[in-house]
Amino acid sequence: MAVPGGTVAIEVDGRTLDISNPDKVYFSARRETKLDLVRYYLAVGSGALIGARERPTVMKRFPEGAGGPHFFQKRVPANRPGWLQTVTITFPSGRSAEELCPVDVAHVIWAVNLGCLELNPWPVRRADVNHPDELRVDLDPQPGLPFGAVRRLALLVRAVLEDHRLVGFPKTSGSRGMHINVPIEPRWGFVDVRRAALALARELERRQPDLATSEWWKERRGQRVFVDYNQNARDRTVVSAYSVRPNPEAMVSCPLTWDEVADVEPRDLTLASVPERFRTVGDPGAAIDERRGRLDSLLELAERDRASGLEDAPWPPHFAKQEDEPRRVAPSRARRRLGD
Repeated sequence: MAVPGGTVAIEVDGRTLDISNPDKVYFSARRETKLDLVRYYLAVGSGALIGARERPTVMKRFPEGAGGPHFFQKRVPANRPGWLQTVTITFPSGRSAEELCPVDVAHVIWAVNLGCLELNPWPVRRADVNHPDELRVDLDPQPGLPFGAVRRLALLVRAVLEDHRLVGFPKTSGSRGMHINVPIEPRWGFVDVRRAALALARELERRQPDLATSEWWKERRGQRVFVDYNQNARDRTVVSAYSVRPNPEAMVSCPLTWDEVADVEPRDLTLASVPERFRTVGDPGAAIDERRGRLDSLLELAERDRASGLEDAPWPPHFAKQEDEPRRVAPSRARRRLGD
């Protein structure tokens, strides 16, 4: 119900949350408002919570809506409700932060009221923040590449995962790419999970060199789909299931069945359409926490790559230089330096 001061009171999980500026337009294509966004997350709440439950979660905030300025907020504000749960994590720099730790849909709606369109959870749970329970495959097509290339590569990812006795759960990214989350036993640290992801990326590249690339430097990717292995490095996050993305159409990072991957059109999956899909089709990612696999086979592949002379691949810029990492400089710059 509406209350004085331009707010709307929402009841969720036994709590009352006052939604400020409910009529502010957040998405320009259909003029959907902040309250529409809240109602969307209420409709798909159980699915959205699966991707973020008990995970340190970064909020990507758009106070003026999808077309306005945004910022990532890692630390929860001091002025927060007493029931809000958090978890403290550390970054590669050694600094730490108290991050949002959703445990129910009320936590999601609280974040949405701050202008958070999408949730970006770590691949760990608060009980053990040093051992991921997901390996994340991020398929990022280079500019101009049709989405059909992403669909084809996603199906190849499935085949390679099966070869290594792993199960992937695909979803659209809500933008140009696709994500495949692979539930794993929390036995390995971030370094090993990233090694496994790099081995997977290189295997995809070997099988389909005209389609997949593991090249970190954009100038070497060509017209291929980049498999971003570094999304598995510590402190890197991927937008979670059912998150709404900051585009005019309010496209959604929507879980899929594998049968849907070959024909999916991301623009069909929006804030307007996904709630009905969720109600009638259900959540294709609902069983993700029931299918944990092991990384032994992918790590063996990583060892074979190393033995054959393949060195580590570049890490993100804010990480310290790693022992086996090649020179962290773009190839074109390296050539210019040699020519000086």
